[in-house]
Amino acid sequence: MPTTEDPELETVHLLRAVTVELGLHSARFANRNGMHPTDVRALIALMDARRAGEEMTAGRLGAALGLNSAGTTALVDRLEGAGHVRRTRGAADRRKVVIEVDDRAIALGQAFFGPLIEQVAELLQGYDERERAAIRGFLDGVRQAATEER
Repeated sequence: MPTTEDPELETVHLLRAVTVELGLHSARFANRNGMHPTDVRALIALMDARRAGEEMTAGRLGAALGLNSAGTTALVDRLEGAGHVRRTRGAADRRKVVIEVDDRAIALGQAFFGPLIEQVAELLQGYDERERAAIRGFLDGVRQAATEER
């Protein structure tokens, strides 16, 4: 006889399933493009910083990914060698080295992830603004809870 699950737990388990599927999707992208999963996470962090108009140093990138200095250097060297990122000087402080995602890497990601992003955006169009605000609030709360676990 099937058991009835709490609606909250059902939502948690559904979120877990979505997380697994998104992780597999990201792993397929990494595999197709000869990348390590951490490379993909780094590119996402760099694109998020770019969208926010923030500069990303190697130290900040390493902290965001949970890497030590040597691991971050190896990561940036690998991404730079593949043409996905470049090291530049900071806009306000020219002594600071900033890591920037290359437009070609963004195009590569868009070609792979674009159809999924479009499907999700279409799904959201079926909700009114109040419902979308609730969804954003829920997802942001989950993100914050996961961040606190670090």
